[in-house]
Amino acid sequence: MRKFIRIIVAASLVAGFAGGALADPYPVAVFSGLDKTTARVTKFSAEIGKPTRFGALEVTVRACDKKPPEEQPRTTAYVEIRQINEEKNEVIQAPIFKGWMFAENPGLNALEHPVYDVWLNTCKTSSGPASSGNR
Repeated sequence: MRKFIRIIVAASLVAGFAGGALADPYPVAVFSGLDKTTARVTKFSAEIGKPTRFGALEVTVRACDKKPPEEQPRTTAYVEIRQINEEKNEVIQAPIFKGWMFAENPGLNALEHPVYDVWLNTCKTSSGPASSGNR
């Protein structure tokens, strides 16, 4: 019986790694940002490794990935967000947010700032308009 259980566990692990692996990384992440002072939500794109400005924030994406359409949705991005001192126009060195964001659960790990909220929408292959095509 134990041997049978080991075979089932091994087979499910192999199937999980083969079928459940994430696709190739996407080069662009699409975010929504809320400016609480104006109550405006803005969509913006950020290319991996290139700092992108949203209000007084600098958003840098380190990785962005999502599963193919035939699998259960899962879109993730590893993001660093730093605040910009607007008076001196310089970036504060320590990130105010550093971690994974999940598009399917935006409340789980989004940036909540006194003035701005930022959450992940999707990953895509090109840096065209934020509302345009995904992979």
